[in-house]
Amino acid sequence: MDCELKKDCHDGIVVNGGSDGLLLSHANSNKLIIDTDPGIDDSMAIFMAFQNPEYEILGLTTIFGNVQTEDATRNALLLCEIAGRPDVPVAQGSPEPLTGGRPIVADFVHGSDGLGNILLSPPKTSKSDKAASEFLVEKVSEYPGEVSILALGPLTNLALAIKRDSSFASKVKNIVVLGGSFFALGNVNPAAEANIYGDPEAADVVFTSGANIVIVGLNITTQVLMTGENLAVILLSKQVSFAFIFEVVILTMKHHLFIR
Repeated sequence: MDCELKKDCHDGIVVNGGSDGLLLSHANSNKLIIDTDPGIDDSMAIFMAFQNPEYEILGLTTIFGNVQTEDATRNALLLCEIAGRPDVPVAQGSPEPLTGGRPIVADFVHGSDGLGNILLSPPKTSKSDKAASEFLVEKVSEYPGEVSILALGPLTNLALAIKRDSSFASKVKNIVVLGGSFFALGNVNPAAEANIYGDPEAADVVFTSGANIVIVGLNITTQVLMTGENLAVILLSKQVSFAFIFEVVILTMKHHLFIR
């Protein structure tokens, strides 16, 4: 990948852009699309985004990673319903990497349903008629310079959007990528992180597109732990989404003990 990388003050990695994109802007009504493969971890991020009044969630786009793309779409629809936001569109993304082939799926981490095997009923709402890449291009073109994208899985959908519209990279406000392993070991092998490893060709397209990109890698995410105190706050909350997170986390702990 031929692109400029530099560390910023938060130890994030900035690609072709300023560090002001790391946490997204905090002005009112920031327009946000979440490209996601939910996934227990993504579920938490989605609920947090819905709870933040500073963000206008334009939609969710789905991709393989924690589960197959079709399952990610089902989970995204369910999460929107649980959060009381069934109005948020969910556009299904690519079922395979950019160059084809069978996607790598981490169902051994997140369960066969991606949500800790809690096996919820099917969603009542339906996915968008638009493919994820089409939805991304449409919204970024509708609001040029205003839409941020939070990419929580492999970057296939974003690469397809860039290939669909050559001006996409210049019109998107910024892209915050959960991925990469800088100054730290990988989680797939010693050199690779799962989201980038899941579609390296797509990552190359995105990182060399000229878009304003910030990468939050394993060197940051492995420092963020959920403690017993955090779980206590979630347990005492009366919000339905928090109760859901508590149930999923407790089930996941049976296989992955990460509370200290």
